[in-house]
Amino acid sequence: MAMRVVVLGAGFGGLELATTVAARCGTEVDLTLVDRSEGFVFGFSKLDVMFDRTSPDRVLHRYADLADRGYRFVPATVTAIDPERKRVETTGGTFDADILVVALGADLDPAATPGLTAGGHEFYTVAGAFAARDVLRNFAGGRVVVAVTSTPFKCPPAPSETALLMHEYLTARGLRDGSDISLVMPLGTPIPPSPEASAAVLAAFEERGIHWYPERLVRALDPATRKALLSDDSELPYDLFLGVPAHRVPEVVAAAGMTVDGWIPVDPLTLETRFPGVYAVGDVTSVGTPKAGVFAEGQAAVAAERIIATIRGDEPRTHYDGRGICYLEFGHDRVAKVDVTFRSGERPVGGLEGPSTDLAADKSDFGAERIARWFGREWTPVQ
Repeated sequence: MAMRVVVLGAGFGGLELATTVAARCGTEVDLTLVDRSEGFVFGFSKLDVMFDRTSPDRVLHRYADLADRGYRFVPATVTAIDPERKRVETTGGTFDADILVVALGADLDPAATPGLTAGGHEFYTVAGAFAARDVLRNFAGGRVVVAVTSTPFKCPPAPSETALLMHEYLTARGLRDGSDISLVMPLGTPIPPSPEASAAVLAAFEERGIHWYPERLVRALDPATRKALLSDDSELPYDLFLGVPAHRVPEVVAAAGMTVDGWIPVDPLTLETRFPGVYAVGDVTSVGTPKAGVFAEGQAAVAAERIIATIRGDEPRTHYDGRGICYLEFGHDRVAKVDVTFRSGERPVGGLEGPSTDLAADKSDFGAERIARWFGREWTPVQ
């Protein structure tokens, strides 16, 4: 009898795991992938749309268009999880599993920051980033504040990328001389695991006249005075506020009793939860890596190998090494690549390649390869 594997969430982690296990196990597995979204969007694609490099329809990879990858896709919302029984209730039915994988990511909560929904714009959700494109088109210049409102937050380099791309965007529109760009982040350096990458980003900020406010958060906005209230009790005036909203574990995960201190704890080497036969990967966990797609994919690859071994009656031996490669946009078609490793109990380390125009093509290949693997079709990120 085929082993029943149920995967919740079709982001980096869920797509990688479902594709790998189904391809390798064939009829030995009955795999179901559940997601409520219309489709998958790379994080970097949200910035491409926001800064008018491409259109929303080109970056949305609809789950309805998934080629036959050897598993069943269920478009539904997860309404309840019983990790003890490995039973999942959804708006598309109830599913029982022999192995359950939770890859539901982090939910974003703009309303958690007073004044953000009324006086600013968030750009981390797909809808928020797509809406920001029209906001930027109508922006006539002025004081721009890019800021983080809470920790932890997904893709730590993204706010720095946004500030750099904002400089490029305003310059191209002839608005940069009359504008001011500030970046507020809770980190002491832009890319803490890589001093080399941080130095390159800070040099780019200085060269472009971008103001850097480290080790601070924006706690609230005052829409009436157009001021951002920082965690050190200072204020920052703005004409355009682009915020990274608070991140939360999905409510259905919290209600299942799977979390400790807000996230699902897992074995950092195996991605197993305290519930037998239940794995968790990606942003929904507290595994110790940044909340970013490349780390979710790496964790999913390890969980997939362990699940495949279990299905075949072998002893799972694959362990997660905490390594991830992310791309960092500097603007003007120049991209850097940061290679970082997070190991439990050790200080994270990372190196830097670039920035260069050659790495822009490397980044494009990264996206194209995954769409080919997960969706079975060709795609070019920006045309």
